[in-house]
Amino acid sequence: MIFFYVFSFVYFSYVSPLDLRNCPVISNLKNKKHEIFNKSSFIIQKIMWGLMKKLSLALFLLVVIGVAPIIAAQGEILKIEVNGDINPISAEYIMKNIDKAEDGQFEALLIQMDTPGGLLQSTKDIVQAILKADVPVIMYVAPSGAGAVSAGVFITMSCHIAAMAEGTNIGAAHPVSAGGQQDTSAVMKEKVENYAASWARGIAEKTGRNADWAEQAVRRSVSINEAEAVEKNVVDLVAPTQDSLLAAIDGKEVETASGKTILKTKQAVIVVNEMSWTKQILYKIANPSVAYILLMLGIYGIIFELSNPGAIIPGVVGGIFLILAFMALQTLPVRAAGILLIIFAVILFILEVNVTSFGILTIGGIVAMFLGGIMLFEEAPGFPFQVDWRIALTVAIVTGAFFVFALGMALRTRLTMPKTGKEGLVGEKGLAITKIAPEGEVKLHGEIWRAISDDKIRKGDKIKVVEVDGLELKVRKLTQES
Repeated sequence: MIFFYVFSFVYFSYVSPLDLRNCPVISNLKNKKHEIFNKSSFIIQKIMWGLMKKLSLALFLLVVIGVAPIIAAQGEILKIEVNGDINPISAEYIMKNIDKAEDGQFEALLIQMDTPGGLLQSTKDIVQAILKADVPVIMYVAPSGAGAVSAGVFITMSCHIAAMAEGTNIGAAHPVSAGGQQDTSAVMKEKVENYAASWARGIAEKTGRNADWAEQAVRRSVSINEAEAVEKNVVDLVAPTQDSLLAAIDGKEVETASGKTILKTKQAVIVVNEMSWTKQILYKIANPSVAYILLMLGIYGIIFELSNPGAIIPGVVGGIFLILAFMALQTLPVRAAGILLIIFAVILFILEVNVTSFGILTIGGIVAMFLGGIMLFEEAPGFPFQVDWRIALTVAIVTGAFFVFALGMALRTRLTMPKTGKEGLVGEKGLAITKIAPEGEVKLHGEIWRAISDDKIRKGDKIKVVEVDGLELKVRKLTQES
C-alpha cells in the first residue's frame, strides 16, 4: 500500500501533462479536428494533473503520519538470563544491566531466571538494586522445570512484574545454620528464622504481594507451582512463552523508584545482553563444590611436582588449577577454619608417608579433609551455601589414597639405594681372589677390582664393599655372623 502511494506521487509529480494526449480518447478527438474541444481537453488535463498531484501528496503524507507513531511505539526491552547460583558474579551482572536499561532508555529489563539459591549479600545487593531502579524489572522464571528457590524467592518478589512459565516452582527459603547443620540453640534458631522471615515479608509488602506466604516460605519452607503462585498473589501471571508474557503485560501500570509508568511491551524489540565468556567461566567456577575440587587438584599437582622435580606437567597443571581456585574463592565467603583443616589434613598425609602410624595419621587426615570441605564456606540465614558432603567425602578418601600410595611410592623410590654406578656397589658382596693385606684383588659381579681393607683377608674369603674410591674398593671380611 505504501509503495502504491509513493509511486503515484512520483508519477504525477514528474510525468508531463501532455503525455495524456496519447490516450485513445484524446486521439479520436484530435482526429475530428475540433479545435474548441481540443483546447477544452487540454485545460481539463491540466486540472486533472494538478488534482492528482495534490491527492497523491496528501495520501503520501497521511501514510507517513499514520505509520510513524507505530514505528516509534516499538521500543526495546533489555533481556538477560541467570541460570545458576546467586553469587557476586551474577549479582554484578544483574546490577550492571539495570544501569544499562536505565541509561539506554529501554522500556524494561527482562530477567529470565532459574536458580537453586545463593549468597545472602549478593541477594541483598540485587534486591536493593531492583527496588531503587528507575526502569521496570520483569522477572520470568523459565523455562519449564526451572525454579526460584531460596534466594530466588526474595529476588522474584522484589520485581515490578513477576511471571512463571508452565511447570516451574517457587519457594523453599527456610533458614539453616552456618555449617549446614541444625542449630541446637533454640534462641539462635529463632533469631535466624525471624531475620529471614521479616525480610521476606518486608519485600512482599513493598511490592504488593502475599506477605503471609513469603513468611511461610521462610518459616515452613513451603514451595508452590506456577498456578498456586498466581492464585496466592505470589507472582502476577503464568506465561507459556516470552511473547505471551510481553503481550499480557502490555499497557500495565507499574511503579518504579522514579514514579508510575505504563509498560509498552507488545511490539517491543528484545535486545539480549549475554554475559561475557570470561565472566561465564568465573560464574561457573564460583560454585562451592567446583572451587573445592579445583583447589584440591591444584594441591595434588604442586605436591607431586615438589616430590618429583622436573616432572613439569603436574606443576603446570596444578598451578593453573590453583589460580582458578583462588579466582573462585575470592568471590565466595571463605571460612579460615576450613582452609586450616585442609592444610592440616595434607600435613597428616605427608607424615603418614614417612612415619609408621598404622593408619592413624591417614584416618585423621581423611576426617580433617572432610570437615575442611564442608566448613570451607560461610552460610547465612536462608541461604545454604556449602560443598556437597558427598563430594567432600569422596575428595577426602581419594586424597588419602593419593598420598599414602602414589606419593608414598614416589618418595620411597627416591630414598631407595641406587643399584647402578659407584653408589650401587656399596653393600654388594664378592670374593677375594688374592690375599688382601692391606691391598689385593676381589671379584664382584664377574669383574675384578682392586681392593683395600683394614681386615686381614685371605684368598677365597667372602667380602662386602663398604666404600668406593675411584676404581678402588674398600672392603671388609664377611664372617658367618654377618
